[in-house]
Amino acid sequence: MSEEMTARAQAVQARYADELMSKAHVQGVGVGLAKKDGQYTNEVAIVVMVDQKVPASQLDPDDVIPKELDGVRVDVQEMGFFTAQ
Repeated sequence: MSEEMTARAQAVQARYADELMSKAHVQGVGVGLAKKDGQYTNEVAIVVMVDQKVPASQLDPDDVIPKELDGVRVDVQEMGFFTAQ
């Protein structure tokens, strides 16, 4: 991960975190490496952690997560449900 791309992704993540967190199924938002076919890539992305992936066609249009924000890739990763212990 390049420092420049990571810093850019962090700035974009901070700008959109509240909006992303308000969407259905979203459990968390951060910056990390994107995944493709279950494997991490070298691409820095805004990682949106969801309890379960749902096809966009089954979501309210306001809950669809964009593929990119301000030129930074957005990667939706299924994490399951988080519970406090």
